[in-house]
Amino acid sequence: MTVNADTADFLINTEHPISSKHQRYPKSFLKLILLGFSLVGAPLIAALIYSAITIDSLAERSHETIYQATEITHGNRVLADEVLAMERSLRQAVILSDLSLLEGYIHSHEKFEKTAENFTKLPLHAEHQLLLEKMRLSELIIYREILKIKDSPDSLTILQIQIESFTKLLAAVEDFKNLGNILINRYANEMLETANQVRSNIEIQLLAVIPFVIFLAIMFSILITRPIKQIDEAIYNLGQGELLKPINVTGPQNLKQLGKRLDWLRRRLLKLEKQKNQFLRHISHELKTPLTAIREGADLLAEGVTGNLSKKQQLIADILHSSSLQLQKRIEDLLSYSAIQAAEAALVKQPISLSKILEDTLQNQNLSIMSKKLKIIRNHQDIVYECDAEKIQTIIDNLLSNAIKFSPPCSNIEIKISHDKKCVKLDIKDSGAGIHKLDRDKIFEPFYQGQSIPDTHVKGTGLGLSIAQEFALAHGGRIFLMNFPEPGSYFRLVLPMQNN
Repeated sequence: MTVNADTADFLINTEHPISSKHQRYPKSFLKLILLGFSLVGAPLIAALIYSAITIDSLAERSHETIYQATEITHGNRVLADEVLAMERSLRQAVILSDLSLLEGYIHSHEKFEKTAENFTKLPLHAEHQLLLEKMRLSELIIYREILKIKDSPDSLTILQIQIESFTKLLAAVEDFKNLGNILINRYANEMLETANQVRSNIEIQLLAVIPFVIFLAIMFSILITRPIKQIDEAIYNLGQGELLKPINVTGPQNLKQLGKRLDWLRRRLLKLEKQKNQFLRHISHELKTPLTAIREGADLLAEGVTGNLSKKQQLIADILHSSSLQLQKRIEDLLSYSAIQAAEAALVKQPISLSKILEDTLQNQNLSIMSKKLKIIRNHQDIVYECDAEKIQTIIDNLLSNAIKFSPPCSNIEIKISHDKKCVKLDIKDSGAGIHKLDRDKIFEPFYQGQSIPDTHVKGTGLGLSIAQEFALAHGGRIFLMNFPEPGSYFRLVLPMQNN
């Protein structure tokens, strides 16, 4: 089995893909998507982790602050209560002259010392610590003096003096309490400032991360959709028959490989298209020679050169003549289409009256018009236009032939030529059944046959509108199928006023 050059190239490229040394994309489309999600998600995950750590740190600090504030508040209350309890015990001992009541004082003293010791474990400020030490020292002096009165005859007098010392101690406890409240307020303010700072940091981070993430998302969306769009465009061009433009897909290696296969398919289709056009040209030229002989023979018979014909013989001769004309038209369509596809249909432009081209076309179609008793309604201006007269006449002839073919007998065909500063317009409307909705997007495709064809008409090649559209495009214009509320078809030829 032989393998042609294009197939060999494709097999080589498939087995030995192009090196990805300088490739910007991952080898796999899936890897590209995963990489995109990873890079887009990474800043968001980092921001989320940072926010979680910051909020956790803030919560821990808030817990410590609340604990310290609670301990300070509770300690202040205990210190004040125990000082009052010690003073009360001393007063009871003096009033009742019973030194055994000093046991309550000793118990309150121990609790006072324990609470003061707990305060030293808290992160107090220097002023706060100094006042705490001053209170402890004052209370300790009172305690030592009271311990000495057990062996003294003037114990009640000494107790009375120590009771007065509690006034200064209570004042110191009150100052300590006020400092504690100030410290608590300071803690609260520090927490509020820390919370505001954390919120500001998170907001700044979000303001920085969100645009960056959006940029990454857009960038990777472009990177991901670009090869898909290229493949979609390539497939669309293949479907439209645009086979000259090479297909190049950038992106991951597997999509590049798909692009190479599409380009291989394009080259194969282009080769087949050339073979088809070559076949059409050859077969059309081959058919013209015997067709010429048939036409000449039919003409000689119809003219009676070989002798007078009977009515039946004359009818057969007329049928041969008519069929040969139809066959010649089909062959000419094939040749015109082949010439267009082979880029041989060069334009020969010259200024010419569009009204004259229209009149000549109507004259050529006069027999068909008269046989169906059609009424041609003309509304046109005399416009001199620089164009290839033969090809413009072919366009009008094909549009008019379709209008005549699909128009019912005794109906109207409207033809209008108008222009403005930008373009020339030629409108042809008929009163037939119209274009089926399934045919509207395909009627300009070569060899396409519509849904509705008159039973009385010989089926054509489906090249008329395709050739007309190609000739219109060659002039820089286009043929449009217009929306028409009334029954029938409405075609518009638009040609630019200035065309090269």
